[in-house]
Amino acid sequence: MHQAFPQIETKSAGEDFAALHEAFAAFRETNDERLAQIERRMGADVLTQEKLARIDRTLDETKRRLDAQAMQGARPLLAREERDVGFSVREHKSAFRAYMRAGESAGLKAMEEKAMSATSGPDGGFLVPQPAEREIVQRLAALSPIRAIASVREISGAAYRKAYPIVAAAAGWVAENAARPQTNSPQFADMNFPAMELYAMPSATQTLLDDGAVDVEQWLAEEIDTTFAEQEGAAFVNGNGTGRPMGFLAYPKTAMNALGHGKIGYLPTGAPGALPAANPSDILVDLVYSLRAGYRQNARFVMNRKTQAAIRKLKSTTGEYLWQPPAVAGGVASLMNFPIVEAEDMPDIAADSFSLAFGDFRRGYLVVDRQGVRVLRDPYSAKPYVLFYVTKRVGGGVQDFDAIRLLKFGAA
Repeated sequence: MHQAFPQIETKSAGEDFAALHEAFAAFRETNDERLAQIERRMGADVLTQEKLARIDRTLDETKRRLDAQAMQGARPLLAREERDVGFSVREHKSAFRAYMRAGESAGLKAMEEKAMSATSGPDGGFLVPQPAEREIVQRLAALSPIRAIASVREISGAAYRKAYPIVAAAAGWVAENAARPQTNSPQFADMNFPAMELYAMPSATQTLLDDGAVDVEQWLAEEIDTTFAEQEGAAFVNGNGTGRPMGFLAYPKTAMNALGHGKIGYLPTGAPGALPAANPSDILVDLVYSLRAGYRQNARFVMNRKTQAAIRKLKSTTGEYLWQPPAVAGGVASLMNFPIVEAEDMPDIAADSFSLAFGDFRRGYLVVDRQGVRVLRDPYSAKPYVLFYVTKRVGGGVQDFDAIRLLKFGAA
């Protein structure tokens, strides 16, 4: 089978990191040559354009290899020593493995009855052991770009409710002996973040399940983490809130002069489907400073790789490239000294598209995780394979609309 990046297995992280910086140096040199040709002849040479495109692809591929290596190194193993907190850890793991391998559910039923759980095999599956659940969530944080930068709350109910102050309590200065007039009472709006059901259905042969050397919990986590992360990533960006989380691009958007609760502010580039023709980097400076100082401290740019390729060509007024490769192995690229988060679910640059976001997503976006990952074993529907219906409840939405700004590639 053809592999997209065979160098992953033949190059070390250090070699890839050095290759990334060499590729970016070649990119700068070639792009400068292209710009010089445009100035001299009112058009860049075709060969130079092709060379620049090849180097650009090399940059993307090398960065992707580095990201994959960093992600692989950050993944913790499921098979580890755990604290003995009673039967609920060791015995639950043993009973869960018996259910996964042979469909034996008596042990899990007895334990969940002791825990006063309403879950049963026929109607909802069984909870995976808590250590495995924690590892699944950690894997999602490594794979899902928005989850990795957002706030995450764990709940036990169906939704997370939060009060948002629309009108804050009045305050002011007063002399020592002056009268204290009564202040206005604060007013709050109720923000509700329901947890929606996310599911995956990995399959295995009975031979694999009978193999005692196979860690079934780790196998399950590896089968579902990428699927869950892809679905989460799409929902956290573009989800409509119906049966899935509400993505930050799905909220009403407004120009900066009409900001209000429930709306995300944006700046237009002034050119449909493009950056401004004159001084294109200035709009990024305006975007950065559209956030208050308290939000800028932990802010990040969020875009997909095609948008990043366009941004990579921008320079400051002093001729320095605004995009910079990671300073250390395992780091992230930066734009104007702010980290870049590559989210493939962000839209490509097009007329009136919101292809670039900037903000403090830790304060701006909230991910809600309901406790418990459930598994229902199905050995009948796809013989000779055994299906595992895995469900997890996840919600999400914007919790602070002042913390996120968008760049609109449009006239207004």
